[in-house]
Amino acid sequence: MNMTYSIIIPVLNESEIINQSIKNILKVNNGYEIEIIVVDGDMNGNTVNAIENKNVIKIIAGRGRGKQMNAGAFAARGDVLIFLHADTEFLEGAFELINLLIVKKMCDCGSFSLGIKSNKVIFRLIEKMVYLRTKLTNIPYGDQAFFIKRDKFFQLGGFADIPIMEDIEFMRRAKKSGLKLCILPQKVLTSARRWNEEGIIYNTVRNWILATLYFTGVKPEKLERFYYKH
Repeated sequence: MNMTYSIIIPVLNESEIINQSIKNILKVNNGYEIEIIVVDGDMNGNTVNAIENKNVIKIIAGRGRGKQMNAGAFAARGDVLIFLHADTEFLEGAFELINLLIVKKMCDCGSFSLGIKSNKVIFRLIEKMVYLRTKLTNIPYGDQAFFIKRDKFFQLGGFADIPIMEDIEFMRRAKKSGLKLCILPQKVLTSARRWNEEGIIYNTVRNWILATLYFTGVKPEKLERFYYKH
């Protein structure tokens, strides 16, 4: 039995890459029934207005990744929801693997491991660090392409409407609820652009510090101003 899939992509100012992102999904679809939902955080629809594929569902929801992903989930019809960043690509076999795990009831939700699209050696180290962190905490981050059965998503109440850390907050609730969570060794490939733009060391250390502060109880609203490099 094959599940149906809703791929939800929250975006903000991604008009330059969104069409390639959609093509990457369709390239590895391999016949599975999917729908692609792009949810724009820009009220003017800068990104969704640039989409060329007429079958893509376009939504404008206002800024906030949690809010955007919830809006996409409410519009979704698939058995399984996949939350994908615009700069993250599936590798061949991704849908087959998710389908196997869900159909055989091996997991209710999960994510892939992080791969970074660059030949620089330092990114292999970052990948290993992220893999170890994910194994230790059993909490993947949003750039690892999170998937969950649609009914389980709504049972949990969706993502919290918070400025950052919505992925971690949701995963913590999923764990506490007793859902079967799978962290797959197979990778998705994420662009290295944010590391290259902000600085590899700065980006990595900043994110680890913010996550640690969040885990110790600091509110996302207080952490938000440190998330973006000014």
